[in-house]
Amino acid sequence: MKQYILITGASSGIGYEMAQQLAALEYNLILTARNEDKLLAMQQELTIRYGIDVHYIPKDLGRTEQAAQLFDDIKRGGYQVSHLVNNAGLGDYGSFLETSLEKELEMIDLNISSLVILTKLFAKDMAARKSGRIMNVSSVLAYLPFPYMSVYSATKAFVLAFSQTLAAELEGTGVVVTTLAPGTTETAFVSPEMRETNLLKSNKPTPVKTVATEGVNLLLHGKGKKIVGFQNRFNSILAGILPDSVMMKVKMKLASAK
Repeated sequence: MKQYILITGASSGIGYEMAQQLAALEYNLILTARNEDKLLAMQQELTIRYGIDVHYIPKDLGRTEQAAQLFDDIKRGGYQVSHLVNNAGLGDYGSFLETSLEKELEMIDLNISSLVILTKLFAKDMAARKSGRIMNVSSVLAYLPFPYMSVYSATKAFVLAFSQTLAAELEGTGVVVTTLAPGTTETAFVSPEMRETNLLKSNKPTPVKTVATEGVNLLLHGKGKKIVGFQNRFNSILAGILPDSVMMKVKMKLASAK
């Protein structure tokens, strides 16, 4: 049976670049995101350029029922998912007292609930076949939770803990679970407000193609977790050494535009 790599959040950012790189390696793809026009354009481009099979299924994974629907659609189509990339995610920047509760609840549904649903459903299939790989996209903020991104940081900390513990549970089953933890990446995720922070004034976001390359290598060949970028790895280690009160003051300054 022909096998496919499923990428969520495939129409932009890291997901888009991973799709481009995996297509160049001649992997068949299933792409999902909310924007059907972008998915159709990707299907046409990648099919013509690389001669691979590309299917797309528009879904809004901020609505958790659509995560289960995505799995059902793939099963009905007779597609076998050998690799799952849980990349779709939503973030926000701002004071918790002022940010949108509706957006934050959607963030939790997308970043956590839908990721868990897809992981459980596809992991069961993979375990039955004794083969499969799942890569969940977390963030360096799982190690360095930042002020003004409190809910987002918490969702990514969940993804890291969930992925690491699931990887241990599935050891020996043939199913490999890995975690990609990028830092700030040059995508539409970086809002104008974020660009005014001390962090981004002093540190440029990582090019999205660089992050995608790390993700492709981890998905296809890696194990465990991968923090993208030396500075991000250093900062995550530093967070475990400095007292929490000191580290939070540093992060508060970096997260501020003052």
